[in-house]
Amino acid sequence: MKILILTSSPNSNGLTSACGEAARQGVIDSRSPARVVNLNDLSISRCAVHNDGWGTCHTKYHCQLEDDFQNLQDTIEKAEGYVFITPVYFGEPSEPMKAMIDRLRRCEATKDESTGEKSILAKKPAVLVAAAGGTGHGTLSCLEMLERFALRVGVKVFDTIPVTKNTRDYQLETIHDALAAMAAAPPIPEMSPAKRRERHPTRRHRRRS
Repeated sequence: MKILILTSSPNSNGLTSACGEAARQGVIDSRSPARVVNLNDLSISRCAVHNDGWGTCHTKYHCQLEDDFQNLQDTIEKAEGYVFITPVYFGEPSEPMKAMIDRLRRCEATKDESTGEKSILAKKPAVLVAAAGGTGHGTLSCLEMLERFALRVGVKVFDTIPVTKNTRDYQLETIHDALAAMAAAPPIPEMSPAKRRERHPTRRHRRRS
């Protein structure tokens, strides 16, 4: 399974970087290819909210704000699994991570599978990591934001991992092992609506009261 590891810290020797390396090593140990992209090395502006609130992200699923986001979106599409690793700033993901997920969500979350369009991340597994190298606070609220993004774009969340200075040593092992397990797992086959009905022939939609 080809895994894309997205990190987002300017500190190449900090906790976030260590988490990225643990993830990379876990993928490699499962004999799978890994690619690491640090969002801080890219030029990705925050969403400009074009026109009446939606630009080409809603009509063409492509952001009209031209920068490094377009190439990254292509890279994301080619991957079979993901790791989103961010430092915790004020209980939230870093600004580069937020800029990327905000724009990606607008392009992918509005796709309608009934018309043949689906998110490029749909049903692909991902590990979410929040690294709080300072106070250690805010990992849970940060992971909650990442999880909301993941669910909105159709990602299958494989694991969520909080890391602090106090938990660094054993949580780096957790990240390694989680990625080794995820990368080695076979892809989840997509099931058509007809197949779902075959598996659950008595299922009925509940009427709203």
